[in-house]
Amino acid sequence: MARIVIAWILIAVSNVVAAGASHEVLGVRVSATGDRTRVVLDLSGPTEHRIFTLKGPERVVIDLPDTRFARTAPRPSGSGVVKRVRSGVRNGRDLRLVLDLGSAARPKSFLLPPSDGTGHRLVIDLVAAGGTVAARPKQPVKTVEKVLKKPRDLVIAVDAGHGGKDPGARGRRAREKDVVLAVAKRVARLIDAEPGMRAVLVRDGDYFLHLRERIRRAHKAKADLFVSIHADAFKDRRVRGSSVFVLSRRGASSEMARLLAKQENAADLVGGVSLRDKDDLLKKVLLDLSQSASIEESTEVASEVLRELRRIGKVHKRSVQKAGFVVLKSPDIPSILVETAFISNPTEEKNLLSSRHQQKLARAIFRGIRAYFLDNPPPGTLIAMRAREQKHVIRRGDTLSAIAQRYAVSLRELKVANGLTSDRLRVGQVLRIPRGS
Repeated sequence: MARIVIAWILIAVSNVVAAGASHEVLGVRVSATGDRTRVVLDLSGPTEHRIFTLKGPERVVIDLPDTRFARTAPRPSGSGVVKRVRSGVRNGRDLRLVLDLGSAARPKSFLLPPSDGTGHRLVIDLVAAGGTVAARPKQPVKTVEKVLKKPRDLVIAVDAGHGGKDPGARGRRAREKDVVLAVAKRVARLIDAEPGMRAVLVRDGDYFLHLRERIRRAHKAKADLFVSIHADAFKDRRVRGSSVFVLSRRGASSEMARLLAKQENAADLVGGVSLRDKDDLLKKVLLDLSQSASIEESTEVASEVLRELRRIGKVHKRSVQKAGFVVLKSPDIPSILVETAFISNPTEEKNLLSSRHQQKLARAIFRGIRAYFLDNPPPGTLIAMRAREQKHVIRRGDTLSAIAQRYAVSLRELKVANGLTSDRLRVGQVLRIPRGS
């Protein structure tokens, strides 16, 4: 998704850098009709944006580069699903708007040019879960999607850490490079078994790969996500638990400096946009926007994976961690690093050598990845088509067989579509209803 965002911001960013001027949000209007809430931002000129959702509590976040709130802009009150509108400044020059929601909703956004006495506008439609989005005006910004005539598979690059001459951490019996390769292969098999998803093993055997070669292979595969799998170690053998990492801002800054410092990196691609013919300032802006988008997407994926790991055992850190690991530094591929366990802990070493526990780890990682992409499907993918399927919210007295009969699907299809291994349901649980065969 970061690639698509960067591709269509290129022209606007070029103009911003050349003019050296800031945009302004002149006003925000919120209105509601039925299950749809519309938020309209009145803008001083054409600008670009990035939008994403956060959970716990439900929020929609809109980032506007090189933009500020006009001093005279009225602050809106909530309406419909929007309880409150908040704003803040990022990086000293970017505006972030946060829409606090009363319930889950799917955002769809588009830009409108001046017409009938109105100026430039950014429109965000929020549709309550289960609702449908009304048709919207055709916009040049969406031409990227039209190129994708046939829905494609989502590509996940699965990277087993270390390998060959680099064994990684060691336990009394196990070597990191061996156990993480076993887990990575299991993750890949689960991904390949999921309709609309395809895995690429960065390392499929016991051989050494340089860290940046791993990133290069993910780029070659046009991966939508990079997942690096490791096993930790510590001098205190009592330390245990899983962790999930994303790139730190310091790591992102150092990577940007590296990319900009070397002449040959002028030919690097950021989200499908060549940097070859751009001046240094524009390169920096594009890299910064792309890296910021990747880090935020990475954090959301990491949160889902960590939540699933918490269900199968102890986690070392209860929140997503940040570090400057080289394998996380791709500027346009969301990337996470999973420390599955401490190989230095005797109990966890034994678990890492167990096929049963390896499968539990693989399933947790896979479920986290799947959960993220089902909620945030990249345009033009089969997963995006699946996200438009019907949904059913479990009520007291519901049974799987009755739900399957109601929607004319088989019980097996219903279980497979929702990753269910039993008939147990809970009130409030949301089931995806697959299309009937």
